[in-house]
Amino acid sequence: MTLKNIELASFKSFGRKSSVMFAAPITAIVGPNGSGKSNIVEAIRFVLGEQSMKSLRGKGGVDLIFKGSKTLPSANRALVSITFDNSRKIFSFTNSGLGIPLDYDEIVIGREVFSDGINRYSINGTEVRLKDIVDLLASVNIGSSGHHIISQGESDHVLNASNKDRRAMIEDALGLKIYQYRIRESERKIDKTLLNMKEAQMQRREIAPHLAFLKKQVQVIEKSRLMREELKDLYKTYFSNESTYINNETKRLAGLRSALLEQGLSLDEKISSLQRKKNENAIESEHEKQIKSYDNDLSLIREKKDDLARSLGRIEGIIEGLERQFANISLKKERVISESEWKSFMKDLESRIDEAIASTDLPNIGRILRNMKSKLSEFLPKSEMIDNKKLSLNENKEYMEMQNAKNGITSDLKKIKEEELDIVKIIGNLKQKEQESQSALRNNERLFYELLNEKNKVDADMKGLHFEEENLALIKNSFEIELSEAAGFVGREVASYARLEAGNEISRSFMDELRRKIERIKIKLEDAGSGSGSDVMKEYEDAEERDKFLAKEIDDLNKSIDSLKLLIQELKEKLDAEFKDGVAKINKQFQNLFSLMFGGGSAFISITMEHKRPRNMLSDRDESISEDGESNDADELGQEETELEFERGIEINVTLPKKKVKDLHMLSGGERSLTSIALLFAISQVNPPPFLVLDETDAALDESNSRKYGDMLLNLSKFSQLIVVTHNRETMSRANVLYGVTMGAEGASKLFSIHLEDASAYAK
Repeated sequence: MTLKNIELASFKSFGRKSSVMFAAPITAIVGPNGSGKSNIVEAIRFVLGEQSMKSLRGKGGVDLIFKGSKTLPSANRALVSITFDNSRKIFSFTNSGLGIPLDYDEIVIGREVFSDGINRYSINGTEVRLKDIVDLLASVNIGSSGHHIISQGESDHVLNASNKDRRAMIEDALGLKIYQYRIRESERKIDKTLLNMKEAQMQRREIAPHLAFLKKQVQVIEKSRLMREELKDLYKTYFSNESTYINNETKRLAGLRSALLEQGLSLDEKISSLQRKKNENAIESEHEKQIKSYDNDLSLIREKKDDLARSLGRIEGIIEGLERQFANISLKKERVISESEWKSFMKDLESRIDEAIASTDLPNIGRILRNMKSKLSEFLPKSEMIDNKKLSLNENKEYMEMQNAKNGITSDLKKIKEEELDIVKIIGNLKQKEQESQSALRNNERLFYELLNEKNKVDADMKGLHFEEENLALIKNSFEIELSEAAGFVGREVASYARLEAGNEISRSFMDELRRKIERIKIKLEDAGSGSGSDVMKEYEDAEERDKFLAKEIDDLNKSIDSLKLLIQELKEKLDAEFKDGVAKINKQFQNLFSLMFGGGSAFISITMEHKRPRNMLSDRDESISEDGESNDADELGQEETELEFERGIEINVTLPKKKVKDLHMLSGGERSLTSIALLFAISQVNPPPFLVLDETDAALDESNSRKYGDMLLNLSKFSQLIVVTHNRETMSRANVLYGVTMGAEGASKLFSIHLEDASAYAK
């Protein structure tokens, strides 16, 4: 992997967009003081994620933005991008796992800072986090600062640093920072895990009393649930049988009502018919009417017969009177009567006729008698003829009229008697029929009362039916009420039981007992309260699930802590092994380079072990919660696990040739500079970084040491790409490409390049 170029836009003194190509093993950047050449080194630090404004020689992000000049305007942001060759696909994400493809031949990292101090990072144009930049660079042993960027004055830093800081520098140079990073990450995870575990334990303690309370409630609810299950079974039997009973009774009573109604209608019809007959007979039967009519006719006939008989008697009396009169005047002899006798006779006759008229009721007899009276005057002889009148009954018209009248009455009387006999016969027949009718009437009367008794019995049965129907209605109402209450006790699905067909019908006594059992359980459930307890159960289940989750989380956190501790131990062991191996390799190179620089002597670094301040952590067993939520006495919260740890350091040991000086503080400035350069180059050769930036690290070297420095550069360029900022001609002579930096008339840094041949000539 090689560094290909870096572009700067409005970064510090570079007001215009500028680019530096790194196509050679050694690229030197030269220029007068104040030209801005060190700004290129700071741009490299900046784009690689440096966060220290002090290292970038500024106080804030605005100090990194070009402030403008007389001819160039100020910028509102600064942008730096650096391009790496990735043809071998060596870049990767070690920790973040950011989903950015890295299979490109070039990796371009960009960073821009705005005047308000906001920074924006990108990888191949995709905006990312600083953490992702650090993660990506760590995969190729590059950091924002450290061994691969050594600025002026910092070469002596390795000598002045503490043992702990030297160790950090060497770990960084050896590529062991990743282990330290992972160890710190693991320790942070442990701390975070311990806090999470403490929080989980606190939460368990908080919910423990409530959970215990809910558990008791659930036990009550569980009993209620068992009772509800029993109640559900009882309801199943009760509703199915009761429903079957109600359906059967409804059908039975409906059939009975239909039969009784039909029977009642039939009886009503028969009774009504008999009643009508009875009413008709009660008013007057037809026979009786006819008998009465004939009785009336018979009475009239008999009256007429009596009248005729009386009239006949009177006429017969008249006739007898006439006969006696004629007998007295010798009717047997013809003689002439005197006028006085005649008048007396006629007067007597007239008197009898008047008497007969007065006593007769028969109109025709009366008519005859009145006729006879009216004709009496015709029979009164004139006085001169009286003496000559012969009297003879046979010749007497009045007598003959009387005889005729008698004959007529006798004939009428005979007819009337015949009519009387006919009517008597008819009346006899009618009375026979009436007797028969009365017998039928008595039979109808008996049947009427029999039917009436049957109707009364039907009415009584109907009343009984009505009572049964009312009782069934009460049962139905009770059934519906119970069904509604059952839904509240065991759920609405209980309604489905009402549609089940029962087997053999159960006795009502059993159903009554079943009903009593149901009522007892309902009372117990009502006493238990809380309805179905679904809310409490849900709350308990949630609380229990939460407690189990927290318990599992605590267990997982404990396992995670154990795992992290094991990982830290493994990382430390690996770090220790690789660190020791790296120190041995550094010592070999350090000795060679030191001997080269000083013409002999000895130099090595040694590992020191110092007590480290104990790290207090909550162990994975600092607290455990029992099932009832109480802390175990053996593992109280807050118990500290004190780990006695040692901290490694690096001590530099040098012995100059022909001198007994071993203390670094006793070395001269040049000696210190050569020693630090030898150590830094030794470190770089052991684990060569992709590129190495040296910012005027040769400033304090004389001509002789400069040649040695140049030789080391050539040797080092075999392992790493070198970017050297220098004023030293010897150093410049070793570069393949020279970049010159000047401050132009525009008041901004400008770049120009000189290739190898021109650089050699310029350097000489």
